[in-house]
Amino acid sequence: MPYDRIDARILEIVQKNNRLTSDVVGEMAGLSATACQRRLKRLRSDGIIEGDVSIVSPKAVGRPIQMLVFVNLERDSPDIIDRFKKAIRSCPEIVSGCSVTGEPDFVLYISARSMEDYDRFTQRFFYGNSDVKGFKTMVVLDRVKAGFAVPIEIPSEN
Repeated sequence: MPYDRIDARILEIVQKNNRLTSDVVGEMAGLSATACQRRLKRLRSDGIIEGDVSIVSPKAVGRPIQMLVFVNLERDSPDIIDRFKKAIRSCPEIVSGCSVTGEPDFVLYISARSMEDYDRFTQRFFYGNSDVKGFKTMVVLDRVKAGFAVPIEIPSEN
């Protein structure tokens, strides 16, 4: 998925604030609003921009408890892994989930209203799933940084 220096600038801008108008983003990137809109549309259709989101404070919406959970599955078979990935995607309490190398098999970021709420979740999601061998929970004390911005490599000019 190729992108050029102007695309890289647009990506840097919208990662910091995706609420800016095409006029503003274009001006910051040295483009007209129309040219900026075309580039943003292409960046989205090419899958370089996967989504436009707002980062919501879990505490402000009544979900002040956050956990990182390490999950080990019974076996490394494709059908078990696929079923677990599907379960992760369909579960609203799971904010983010990653399949990882080594131990564990998955790392999940989960939000809850209370520890009792999380306990009910574990009963349903982990203990109720025969594919789960075990899990370890770490409670987040302080969310130091929240975001999705990735460093953008600026292509060299050819």
